[in-house]
Amino acid sequence: MPSTLLSRLGARTGRLYFAAQALLGAAWWIAVALSDPERSGTVRELTLGHLDPAWVAALDVPLFVLASGIVALGVRSAVWVVVPWTAMVTAALGVYATVTGLAGWGVLCMIAATAGSIGAGMLVLLGRLPTEWILFGPFSFRLATATTNREHITRSALQIVVFWGLFLGVIPAIIVFFEQRWHLHLDVPAEVRWGGGLLFVAAGGLGLWSAYTMSTRGEGTPLPSAMARRLVIDGPYRFVCNPMAIAGIAQGVSVGLLAGSWLVVVYALSGSLIWNWIVRPLEEEDLAARFGDEYAEYASAVRCWIPQLRPFRADVNIR
Repeated sequence: MPSTLLSRLGARTGRLYFAAQALLGAAWWIAVALSDPERSGTVRELTLGHLDPAWVAALDVPLFVLASGIVALGVRSAVWVVVPWTAMVTAALGVYATVTGLAGWGVLCMIAATAGSIGAGMLVLLGRLPTEWILFGPFSFRLATATTNREHITRSALQIVVFWGLFLGVIPAIIVFFEQRWHLHLDVPAEVRWGGGLLFVAAGGLGLWSAYTMSTRGEGTPLPSAMARRLVIDGPYRFVCNPMAIAGIAQGVSVGLLAGSWLVVVYALSGSLIWNWIVRPLEEEDLAARFGDEYAEYASAVRCWIPQLRPFRADVNIR
């Protein structure tokens, strides 16, 4: 495992998370209890809608708040209580919010709590986050089959169609639907949407350029399951190490701006964190193992996120 921020997290970090979750959960229930049931816009209405807080608290306080506190105190088995309960509440509240249009902020908070509880639960039970679990199916590291550049370009084009359709089309559309249904949307000016369109075109061009370079110079595709057979230090890769990732994240943000959806923007930025903290270290470890000093020289000269003005030249920088 590469040495990264996530790889250095341990059970203590997981217990600290559950301690914070217990305190925040208790504070939330206090805020609900102090909310005026006759007023709109209160914590109770925004997070529970018309649900009776007494019935919800009867289960949630012991199974979420107290159970989180018990995990924080070192009782690892309580993870098997708080994590499933958090996921169940999130699912049930999601159904309620979708049917009634109420409690949208509650669903959003519980989605975050579920993700956090799962991650912290792994830290408590396993002592680490098993980031290598994401390397399956189309995301597993395998070299591309040796074939012609035309075949690599065709495969890359098909990947782009599928992944753009899924991650920039289907998933954002679902997010926008729930954002509207749960009354979480914000009105944005037309200038923001126009800016999103321009950003999408620019980022799309960068993504296509990167994919073409990967196919013709690297003898592979953007997908990890058909990785480039050669180290790519041409095209946009002369200016920044990961133009494909930059393009994808910028496109996700641009789709959010076009749709006027702040949740889609959050979705795109969350993807950038996942890529930077989980995928990138694994990818860089693989590149270092396969290309050795050549990759080390390149990585030391070209930055990951911030493009440089002077293009990298292999005949100058790699000796």
